[in-house]
Amino acid sequence: MKNMQLHRTALLAGTIAVVLAALPAVAQTTTASTAEPAAAGDPDAAIVVTGLRASLQSASQLKRNSESILDAIVAQDIGKLPDNQAIEALARLPGVQVTRSDDEANGILVRGLPNVMTTFNGRELFTVENRRANLQDFPAGALAGIEVYKSATADLVDPGLAGLINVRTRRPFDFKGLELAGSIRGAWNEQTRKIDPTYNLMLSDRWTTGIGEIGLLVNYSLVQTRYRNAVRFINSDVTTIDRGNTDPADDVVVTTPGVGGNVHVPNEIGLYYSRGKRVRPSVNSAFQWRPSENFEMYVEGLWQGYRGESANDRFGSNLVDRSDEGLRATFSNVVLDPKDPTRITRLSKSGGKPGETYRSTTNDQGDTYQAATGFKWNTGRAEITGEGAWTKSVYTWKTYSLDGQTRTSPTLDVDFDRNNGVSFALPGFAALEPANWNWRGFYDSRGRSEGAGTQWRLDVKLDTDWAVVKRLDFGMRATTHTARTRSGDRYAWTAPLGIPLASLPVGPLEVVSDGFRGNDQPFRNWLTPSRNGIRDNYEKLRLASYEAMKKLDWASDVANWSTPEAQIPPRSGFDASENSYAAYAQSRFDLEPAGAPIDGTLGIRIVNTDGQYSGTFQQTDANGVMTLVPLTTRQNYVNVLPTFQARWKITPKLQLRVGATRTFTRPSFGDLNPTRTISIVNPTRNPNETRAAFVNSGNPDLKPLTSDNYDVSLEYYFGNAGSASAAVFRRDVEGFINTYTRDIQYGNYGLVSLTQPENAGKGKIQGVEVAGQTFFDFLPGWLSGFGVQANLTYLDAQNALPRALGTGAPMVRMTGVSKWTYNLAGFYEKGPLAVRLSYNRRSGWVNSYSRNSNESQYAGELARPVSRLDFSTSYEWNKNVTLTFEMSNILAQPYENYRYYSQTAFYSRDVRDEGRFMSLGARFKF
Repeated sequence: MKNMQLHRTALLAGTIAVVLAALPAVAQTTTASTAEPAAAGDPDAAIVVTGLRASLQSASQLKRNSESILDAIVAQDIGKLPDNQAIEALARLPGVQVTRSDDEANGILVRGLPNVMTTFNGRELFTVENRRANLQDFPAGALAGIEVYKSATADLVDPGLAGLINVRTRRPFDFKGLELAGSIRGAWNEQTRKIDPTYNLMLSDRWTTGIGEIGLLVNYSLVQTRYRNAVRFINSDVTTIDRGNTDPADDVVVTTPGVGGNVHVPNEIGLYYSRGKRVRPSVNSAFQWRPSENFEMYVEGLWQGYRGESANDRFGSNLVDRSDEGLRATFSNVVLDPKDPTRITRLSKSGGKPGETYRSTTNDQGDTYQAATGFKWNTGRAEITGEGAWTKSVYTWKTYSLDGQTRTSPTLDVDFDRNNGVSFALPGFAALEPANWNWRGFYDSRGRSEGAGTQWRLDVKLDTDWAVVKRLDFGMRATTHTARTRSGDRYAWTAPLGIPLASLPVGPLEVVSDGFRGNDQPFRNWLTPSRNGIRDNYEKLRLASYEAMKKLDWASDVANWSTPEAQIPPRSGFDASENSYAAYAQSRFDLEPAGAPIDGTLGIRIVNTDGQYSGTFQQTDANGVMTLVPLTTRQNYVNVLPTFQARWKITPKLQLRVGATRTFTRPSFGDLNPTRTISIVNPTRNPNETRAAFVNSGNPDLKPLTSDNYDVSLEYYFGNAGSASAAVFRRDVEGFINTYTRDIQYGNYGLVSLTQPENAGKGKIQGVEVAGQTFFDFLPGWLSGFGVQANLTYLDAQNALPRALGTGAPMVRMTGVSKWTYNLAGFYEKGPLAVRLSYNRRSGWVNSYSRNSNESQYAGELARPVSRLDFSTSYEWNKNVTLTFEMSNILAQPYENYRYYSQTAFYSRDVRDEGRFMSLGARFKF
């Protein structure tokens, strides 16, 4: 591990040293500077800036002149956003935290809340059955900028609790004439050892015609990523050696003296490798027509595609359960934690259940379409705008998973505390010998999710002749939104037949490749069929599963596997249909005529939501027979949302903002789904299970989340791109939604595990954001090209757990939220050279809370702090071509979780090694 750290340090130091060594020479040979003197006057306006300076300056001006509290990222030059995807760039803004998996950012929090509205060029956009868009589907090369609105004004499109993120693309009237621009990049992943392409190409032009000025823009982008992550984990269930004394025959046999039945141990340990390829093509287009100076119409189109292929591998070994033949697990060489004698640090295990594997292969694809048309008419005193849009988003998938198991129960040597994670070996077990693996089962799943909607809005901005109220804004909006999910699956459990894995019609078995760094995990490779072997021989595997079910005489499974594909029950999934109607009024006031340099807005937005949600009561008995009963629920509610924003211009450079707003977020369609699935346990297949059934359910009784928001922001602007700001804020939240799992007595079923979303009680988020950026223009010569950008966010986020969990409503840390987030970027831009080194760090956070029959109190899963370091540089070869080089995730710090099974004791939950990327590319513009 020390050698790895030294390697990382040397790599980083070498990169920085090479770049710094080149700076003086490049700066001295520069013929065109990034800062050119202009006419005398305001010293802040005396310099014309380009490149990175211009992007930072534009972002500062957006923030400075906005009627809301916001932060922004601007790509002044085409394709110049610093990351492949929009969501990666957002992680560098104050108050923004992102979550990552499979080598990409795919979740976002703004000031501690995930409930953010996403808009595309100012109108709502959603992905599939969700209420918001997947920001990872937006290629950075196609964007002009991104704005994160942290406080609401009445005219914004229903901002969520967290605010609103607007993704903005270019239009043809943004350019003077013909513009052809784009970029190409190849990215190499250290884990996959593959190179993936990224392309972006934009063509735009405008013409003066007999019917006025017209313009047309078309942009095509493609981002491909291949990934491979490696995880060593324990199962989230932690039990005691005596299994709660439910049945002495279930107890683990312990040969080490002094180890009592109350000692805790994880149910399972294992390895998980996620591997796959994502391809995201997209096209956006815009047509503009300006027949006169005061009237303009436009038509815009968007297509976002997703094409995925994955092959995920898992090896798991149950530590405590008996085998299907009744063989009990035996622990030896047990070492107890000297700080907590009820916790194990090392053990050897023999007997019990065999090791189990699967290779899960999925082909999936998604397509999102949006078409919009609108107009802007300036009558002189009033500006009238209108827009209509149609959106449709579809996602389909097919998953085939082939399961294996060891022929016998191998011995395991386990260390639970190896570099913050579990580590284990299988001494004496020949994992690469085909005869040691049997076929355990085959899983088949397919489905389709979709969403569609329309939206219409009309807005008026009316200038007044009044002394204080300078403008009145008012408007209305109506939307329709439907969501639908259908899926079907089937599973053939073949373990009792003892069929050799190598005998299946899938071709030769292959060695599973891992993605671990270092030597913390001794056992890491085993045998499994290839991805192509599984997918190309699906029909043969289906027939083999069908014959296996016939041999086992399981009638319902025989019927399930008699059809060419997994059947989709007519009442599976859910349907949602929702209409919303909104109206707002807002005044824009300015107290400057009264001698006070204060302006702002005061408004109110009223939103009515009318929805119908349909699902199914699904019960699967112990023999696999399913019963379906349709369910339908309705909701209708009104939200009244007052907003107030004020700005005091203390000096021309210093301003103070205050805001008080109310926002709301509707529960997701998936959470409102009334479907309740009850799977009754088959004691023959699961002799060690103490629960009678597992219940998974949506919750149609969920209420919308509401938040009263208070903001104060002090902002100082200087130079051409310099700024410093400090903000304090508070969110009083009601009804925050999370999914909770608990064991309860459930009707006639007895003890069941129930998982469903619940409205939590009241919550509060309060915090501080501090940010600043500047170039060091006061330094002499080439040194004036240096600059820095930094921000820090502190969040105190708490909410009450639902009373449904059984112990009142205690206040706990809000899930997914780090108390501290840091961003620090150093950059250099002089002449043709631009360099940036960016550091991001999140402190630890809580992933989840749950309670089960083995825990007397709430248990939490938490994440350890995580840091990332990224580097990028570009060199302007000539006025048309710029060469680029980037490195991301240079530190390659593992992502680590740990699991509390009591208030004071925990096991390390998992450790995930992720990819380190290097890319080389070029941008061009003609």
